[in-house]
Amino acid sequence: MFVQIVSIVFPVFTVIAIGYLYGRKHRPDMIATNQVNMGIFVPALVFSALAGKSVDLADVQMIALGGFVIVLGSGLLGWPIARWLGYAPKTLLPPMMFKNAGNMGLPLLLFAFGEQVLPAAVILFLVENVLHFAIATWWLGHSPKLWRLLREPVIVAGIAGVLVSLSGVALWPPFLSAIKIVADVSTGLMLFSLGVRLNTAPFAEWRIGIVGAVATPLTGMLIAYLFCLVFGLPPAATNILLVFGALPPAVLNFMFAERYAQEPEKVASIVILGNLVALLSISLALAFSLAA
Repeated sequence: MFVQIVSIVFPVFTVIAIGYLYGRKHRPDMIATNQVNMGIFVPALVFSALAGKSVDLADVQMIALGGFVIVLGSGLLGWPIARWLGYAPKTLLPPMMFKNAGNMGLPLLLFAFGEQVLPAAVILFLVENVLHFAIATWWLGHSPKLWRLLREPVIVAGIAGVLVSLSGVALWPPFLSAIKIVADVSTGLMLFSLGVRLNTAPFAEWRIGIVGAVATPLTGMLIAYLFCLVFGLPPAATNILLVFGALPPAVLNFMFAERYAQEPEKVASIVILGNLVALLSISLALAFSLAA
């Protein structure tokens, strides 16, 4: 089992380490690169995963519901933790709720369970992103606007991919091959970018960083396990949701906190330390999945 876990997490964290070492030496400006990735490469991955296969919504609807419950449930469990420790809920809860389903989740699920789980992984990524933009924007003081959400390239690609899949239309194979070439850039670039970002860790706020780093995967895995137990999900779906629950906070949490002046230094600490200790939480989730 140990060898299996290492074989799954090694490629993911090796690329992150390469990004960290490169970023430490060269300090690259990743803003433009990340914009291209989120505007072109990731939407191509989302579209190809959904449009390139016949996705039965019945097969992924419980995965989507599970992702929805994990996100909202993590916020409910995090509320008393924030109150008990004296942290502002608007600071601690969003990183606990909104996980790194893109930079780490998509590549990790692919390495762990193979290409066949890509539609489910993409659905979780879309659920997390829609909830993040809607809830975080509303909660941090600004009313979410539906038209802005629908303009996000990832959301547009997801809707287009689902429509093509449901229509039964077979796209021209060379066109899908071209999209896949573009899509394949996204996973490695997401991990590399995450590694570069780790160089900005603000360790002055390490206390709340540790709280968030520990509470995020524990609450996520607990809710995922209970959800799968109550609804009797099969092992394959259970494994996917357990790994999703174990993911660290999304980097996007820091961007929201910075945009709305919600203690961005503390949120950055939660995000960075959460991703640093993710090796332990993800290994735990994989060990549980493999044992089951």
